Amino acid sequence: MSPHEVNGAAELPAGVDAPVFAEPWQAEAFAMTVALHDKGLFSWSEWAQALSAQVKKPGAASDGHDYYEHWLAALESLLASKGLAARPDVDAMAAAWERAAHATPHGKPILLENDPGPTGQGHDQMT
Repeated sequence: MSPHEVNGAAELPAGVDAPVFAEPWQAEAFAMTVALHDKGLFSWSEWAQALSAQVKKPGAASDGHDYYEHWLAALESLLASKGLAARPDVDAMAAAWERAAHATPHGKPILLENDPGPTGQGHDQMT
């Protein structure tokens, strides 16, 4: 057993209370932001300004539990302002993924092809 294991389970290092990401989508949003910055689509100062604007909006949780919701909203806003992903396109894609998730049997991979479409008639795959 390593020094960071207790009864065979991994223990967090001293001073770390919880994982940084509570949900997989949060890690994905973080990674997407870093990748888009690395491609030169925005600067870190632009990112900081966009995130700050979201976090300062009324209704933000004082305990920060909604931080990554603000993170995602900042990313969507920044991409829309740069003409890279219009909000209606992002909303349509999110709705398609949600429908695909609901149409996918438990334990199976969620594929966009499983989206039955808004009318249940199916649709062409979005790119």
